[in-house]
Amino acid sequence: MTDQSKDSKYKLNLPETSFPMRGDLAKREPAWLKSWQERKVYERIRARRKGAKKFILHDGPPYANGDIHIGHAVNKILKDIIIKSKTMAGFDAPYVPGWDCHGLPIELVVEKNHGKNIDPAKFRELCRAYAAEQVEKQKKDFIRLGVLGDWDHPYLTMAFNTEADIMRALGDIYKNGYLYQGSKPVHWCVDCGSALAEAEVEYEDVNSPAIDVGFKVVDNAALSQAFGTSVDGDVYAVIWTTTPWTLPANQAVSVNAGLEYDLIQTSKGLLILVRELAEKTLARYGEENTSVLATCKGEALRGLLLQHPFDHRQVPVITGDHVTTDAGTGLVHTAAAHGNDDWLVMRANFPNEKPRVLIGGDGHFFNSELVEFTEIRGLSRQEANKIILAKLQENGVLFASARLNHSFPHCWRHKTPLMQLATHQWFIGMNSVGTDGKALREQANSAVDATQFFPSWGRARLEAMIKNRPDWCVSRQRNWGVPMPFFVHRETGEPHPDTLELLEIVCKQVEQQGIEAWFSLDDVTFLAQHAPANAASYKKVTDTLDVWFDSGATHYAVVRSIQHPSLAAEAQVRTAAGQPVADLYLEGSDQHRGWFQSSLLTGCAIDGHAPYNALLTHGFVVDGAGHKMSKSKGNVVAPQKVMDTYGADILRLWVASTDYSGELTISDEILKRVADGYRRIRNTLRFLLSNLADFDANKDLLPVEQWLEIDRYALYLTQQLQAGILADYDKYEFHLAVQKFVGFCSEDLGGFYLDILKDRLYTSGETSHARRAAQSALYHITHAMMRLMAPILSFTADEIWQTLGLDAEATVFEEEWYGLPAHGLSETQLQHWQVIIDLRGQAAKQIEILRGEGKVGSSLQAELEFHVAGEAFDALNSLQDDLRFVMITSSTTTYKVADAAAQKILVKPSAYQKCDRCWHYRADVGSDASHPTICGRCVSNLFGKGEARQYA
Repeated sequence: MTDQSKDSKYKLNLPETSFPMRGDLAKREPAWLKSWQERKVYERIRARRKGAKKFILHDGPPYANGDIHIGHAVNKILKDIIIKSKTMAGFDAPYVPGWDCHGLPIELVVEKNHGKNIDPAKFRELCRAYAAEQVEKQKKDFIRLGVLGDWDHPYLTMAFNTEADIMRALGDIYKNGYLYQGSKPVHWCVDCGSALAEAEVEYEDVNSPAIDVGFKVVDNAALSQAFGTSVDGDVYAVIWTTTPWTLPANQAVSVNAGLEYDLIQTSKGLLILVRELAEKTLARYGEENTSVLATCKGEALRGLLLQHPFDHRQVPVITGDHVTTDAGTGLVHTAAAHGNDDWLVMRANFPNEKPRVLIGGDGHFFNSELVEFTEIRGLSRQEANKIILAKLQENGVLFASARLNHSFPHCWRHKTPLMQLATHQWFIGMNSVGTDGKALREQANSAVDATQFFPSWGRARLEAMIKNRPDWCVSRQRNWGVPMPFFVHRETGEPHPDTLELLEIVCKQVEQQGIEAWFSLDDVTFLAQHAPANAASYKKVTDTLDVWFDSGATHYAVVRSIQHPSLAAEAQVRTAAGQPVADLYLEGSDQHRGWFQSSLLTGCAIDGHAPYNALLTHGFVVDGAGHKMSKSKGNVVAPQKVMDTYGADILRLWVASTDYSGELTISDEILKRVADGYRRIRNTLRFLLSNLADFDANKDLLPVEQWLEIDRYALYLTQQLQAGILADYDKYEFHLAVQKFVGFCSEDLGGFYLDILKDRLYTSGETSHARRAAQSALYHITHAMMRLMAPILSFTADEIWQTLGLDAEATVFEEEWYGLPAHGLSETQLQHWQVIIDLRGQAAKQIEILRGEGKVGSSLQAELEFHVAGEAFDALNSLQDDLRFVMITSSTTTYKVADAAAQKILVKPSAYQKCDRCWHYRADVGSDASHPTICGRCVSNLFGKGEARQYA
């Protein structure tokens, strides 16, 4: 029934609505956004939820540089879905967006645009201006996504008060005993000219020289004692390395105390190799006729002196657990300046010996007498490798040389290989014991145990990273960053005894002037004023903080800050109770080694626990073929283009319908499918709205007990949908919520209830009880669906709100989940409807056979006979004559048979005439001479009391 009757007096109650079939979202959404801003929707939500239980999702700050990409869109949309769903669950869930504003990427852009030789103060001014410009650009795109938040008052790590509080966070960590300074290896980028954090390191394959080098034993008598046999001739302890350039910095050769080492006779002399790797190693040398003269434990070799292969020095054999039999020779070249394991083992064996640093931050060897091998002075690492290999060959100690492809740390910005380099830096010690008597690593492990993970595999990933991570190097040698506001002794480097008091004075100045207050501060004058005793003996530190510390400390500098009152009061309460300040952190999977970890460590070092209760991780976006997105490949999908083409709601639906726990796949084809799915949802809602056009809930809404049974069953299905979706929202499983919602639209509504309902809505009396009962059900279903879809399809849900003629100043986002009335059906009735739906599907297949044979057109031309037993008979018979409406046929008869084996469904074409109005084939078409083309029930519905319906 989709056309109007030819005779207007026989008109149908056809639906009408201002809710268009085409969403035209790309054009219409900006106007809705403007309306939200004019009505101050975010502020209205805060006012409505004032006093409610708080839910705090702390925003991980994107970096203020460049246009947002599809990964940004995924991140912000997921956060918005959670904030809106929590708000509609009754929580006060503020959202304060933020930006990370300091650091090297901004410096590089400013240098590119303005040159390198800029006065530092002017340089910082330019960096601040550039970051502010980027924030505004990104903010517009985030708002366009439909994300509601306190966009007028975001947090910026470069805001003066935030910079000051980041410094205070550092002061608390220092006070708690976790901050120290020292010279130890860190990841160093020659191009950055700075140390890097673990989160700034990527691993890519490189091709390196892999060499075996002999360190000649100095004292054969000591060796004889170790192996318990007399030894004559040249003996070599053999190491294997892929970084020949680190050999000038060698300070020892490490063995594992518990492993067995063989003394092997070869053509190259006597070689010391670990037993497990000896055969493979000798094969690499081309040695065949060899023999083992003696064996000893690695412990017996401790203290044995070896001749450096080209310097005029001797180095000892030491023991360390880092020596394994995974590769190499079982003896490890140890240079404390160029490896964390090396530094740790040297520190354990020789606590007072400093790393041998022979190479500068520019990647070139010093032109200094410290570099004994003079030929490499002034050379780069790559240049030195060639000279060193030639020297080893000349000295007869290069036993093997090959090229090896292997994974190696690279700078995430410059994509260039890093080096491990011991420089003087400030560290947060993972094994440092704080004033509370606990090591930071211990606290961090406990914090991971206390955290809930979505998805659950995030726990193992973060656990492994905390277990194995080295101390955190938090100092950087940059201009655009939060300073480390310490004063240290000019000779000893020890912090000033009044460090915490002085830090607070500096912080107050930074609150007024920003970080420039520190950089322009004259340390002599400042100390003379605030700490005159021995003032001349101290100087200010010039290092800045790792930007990961900036963002990692925002739980302290932002969530607790009085600058953000929607967060601060609750955060203060939770902090006082020893609880995390945030309920949830949500970021991409790379943040287990980034923001999740830096926040965890700062939280533990300041408060003794993580700043969050739960972590949610989403994957990266890939193209339709599963490839990483790259401009060079031309497979980038820009969120701006998607919104301009389809609208933000389509992008939001794609995000929500994708399982974010793995990679998120996007392409034009996928977006077209999502748009098709959206149209199905929209058409369903349009049907609901169009059939409520003449319905005034204030006077027309019927209580559930006056509804027909199928209406109450539809209410039951809606209740099931709502319960399932709310559970999915609580578990952050949005793709399951979308599946349920789409399934409800296409199957429960489109394929069942609404399909059946059309006859009653269109043909019953306009104000009849039967029609008003149907509209009452649709009213409740629409209100429930509008709210359920609001966190995801935000623009469309608000459009529905407006179409329903609800409070023009308010929005659906201020509402809570809809309170559906009780359906009132018994368990037996519910079971009957499940049986009826199953039989309805079977009957439809039988009708389709006749349609295929050309015997019937629509299902209304068919007459059905059900020959069924037991519960099937009871279920069908319970609907009496209304069963034909459920089956959408003109006639349905039910016969009871003895058992299920005799059950069958028979279909035949109707012998009667078709009613021009309702299209049913009825014996009484034309029975009223005044209305010769319509059936008796249409006559009654139009001009009489109307047909009585009880069930459908």
